[in-house]
Amino acid sequence: QVQLRESGGGLVQPGGSLRLSCAASGGIVSISDMRWYRQALGKQRELVAVITSTGTTNYADSVKGRFTISRDYAKNTVYLQMNNLKPEDTAVYYCSADIRAPAWSNYWGQGTQVTVSS
Repeated sequence: QVQLRESGGGLVQPGGSLRLSCAASGGIVSISDMRWYRQALGKQRELVAVITSTGTTNYADSVKGRFTISRDYAKNTVYLQMNNLKPEDTAVYYCSADIRAPAWSNYWGQGTQVTVSS
């Protein structure tokens, strides 16, 4: 059974950095797009960044120039490097991926809390 496990969240001061990881496991044949979403308290979930199977990336305007998405194809893992964090980045961050195992489906992680506060 496919699982996505996130790690790396926590409390950080404004201007600080965090690196989130999300590892996929369980009968995986291949992975297409991998994404990071976030949901702040009382707000809708929003797409933060996406990386395709060929390495093409896209970002929400609010994080461009501060966040970097990357992936390790051998480890079935996606990362989100977050620099110059702001209080408005506080949210639960979720990873999502389109995975063939053996049929294609969309999978989600359980989420990890990121809090930016002094």
